[in-house]
Amino acid sequence: MATHNIILTDTEEKCLAYASLNNFNWINNAAKNRARIAQEKIIEKLVEHCNRNNIQLAVGADAQVQQAYDLEVVKTAAQVQQELEDNKV
Repeated sequence: MATHNIILTDTEEKCLAYASLNNFNWINNAAKNRARIAQEKIIEKLVEHCNRNNIQLAVGADAQVQQAYDLEVVKTAAQVQQELEDNKV
């Protein structure tokens, strides 16, 4: 499990406090919801790949996300960015 820390300026803290009752809960919810959306997309891509190639699908969301990376069905955003930079003409 990963722990992420963020730093907000005093102004950013005040502005976020204006928009939410609890800054930590808002930030935590935003990150978890974005991860959930990405998980759904990763699993969708994996299922399509496995069906197209007659590959047995791993059981469970954690295993399916790992399988998608192992089979190189998906890449991290950093990997995609690096590939784009490497292929610039």
